[in-house]
Amino acid sequence: MNIRQYLDSTYLKTAAQAGLSESENLKVNRRFIQEAIDEDFKLIMIRPNIVAIAREMVDAAQSKVCVGTVIDFPLGQSSLEDKLKEAQQAIEDGADDLDFVCNYEAFKRGEVDLVRQEILACTQLGLQHHKIVKWIIEVAALNHQQIIQLSTLIKKVVLDHFKESQYNSVYVKSSTGFYLTENNLPNGATLETIIPMLENAAPLPVKAAGGVRTFDEATTMIRLGVKRIGTSGAKAIAEGQSADSSY
Repeated sequence: MNIRQYLDSTYLKTAAQAGLSESENLKVNRRFIQEAIDEDFKLIMIRPNIVAIAREMVDAAQSKVCVGTVIDFPLGQSSLEDKLKEAQQAIEDGADDLDFVCNYEAFKRGEVDLVRQEILACTQLGLQHHKIVKWIIEVAALNHQQIIQLSTLIKKVVLDHFKESQYNSVYVKSSTGFYLTENNLPNGATLETIIPMLENAAPLPVKAAGGVRTFDEATTMIRLGVKRIGTSGAKAIAEGQSADSSY
């Protein structure tokens, strides 16, 4: 197993969140991008405003590393029009993967048609441009039954509207890594959240994001069937160490 080809190396902190100046945070982004190139990770996951820089660096290095970004991050509550506009800009800037935050709060309120519409429209946009689309469902904000229901909804939209050859291009993803939980409970992927995702998203692939901090945890997820792992500690995991960083 080449674990590096499962790892989406991730840096999503704004300058304010990192306690840095804009120029300092740009240097951190560039360092993460260069590390992904040097380590031959599957993907570098960065904020939309960094996509063009990442594309330029990856292309200049003639690297196969994919460039990914997050859309409507981290709350997922923007209008469909705004989601599509942000995604279109990311496509134009050179993104390969578009990780949309699903409007999970609307889903919890029972606004299923709204969520279904955004899943369909945003997935159509991504696939039309031959991009990988991932839907972040924010498992820490959902109970067990809601994880099952939302994973199933995404699957149903894809199976109803797209070709079987496209299924592998639409992922269900666990977490943003930014959700604030009570009592310091996990806000990312756990076995308790990933297993129902795998069972109910199939045949769509699943990405475990947030909370995977060791090589053993990563390989456990992969053996269960996870196809991608989002982590800000990709190098440490690849080298068999424990990652202590956060998104």
